[in-house]
Amino acid sequence: MAKSDSFFIRGIVQSNGTTYTQSEIDLGSFVNLGVSKSTLLRIHNVSVQMTDETIANPIATDGNAKISHQLTTQSQVGLVTADDKSLVASGSLQLYNGAISGSTYQTVNAVETFDLSPQTFTKGFLCAVDSLFLGVDLSVALDSGNVKVAYVMECTLENATQANSVALALSQQ
Repeated sequence: MAKSDSFFIRGIVQSNGTTYTQSEIDLGSFVNLGVSKSTLLRIHNVSVQMTDETIANPIATDGNAKISHQLTTQSQVGLVTADDKSLVASGSLQLYNGAISGSTYQTVNAVETFDLSPQTFTKGFLCAVDSLFLGVDLSVALDSGNVKVAYVMECTLENATQANSVALALSQQ
């Protein structure tokens, strides 16, 4: 099989208060690590959407908050840093609220970042695992409740070659 046209894989996870939680994204129908011929998945681009659990309302907090998300090739018990070889993508939404002096009015500033994402790499992120794990963690309980984090990944399939197998072995566990 030559390189495929790009397609999209989606995943979603809902936060559980301030406890790290994750959901599994099954890749079994895409990745095939056969003896004679193997198919690998290359993630070229990741987009993220963060909403409150009803999807219709804004994410709200009276104080400062951070919503962290990550995509890994192994199940995790918490957030990992970029030196963890299982990390594919990670980012956060940081909310800063500040009261104006003498008023109950609050200003809200939000900063959304991707710490690590496949689109910043020359050829994306090559993986050969049966599952990916999408995780979320909140720094504080939010006034609007739990948060849903959804990922959309643009991917292609490619045959395993000696070159990409070496690259895979050097970059992943």
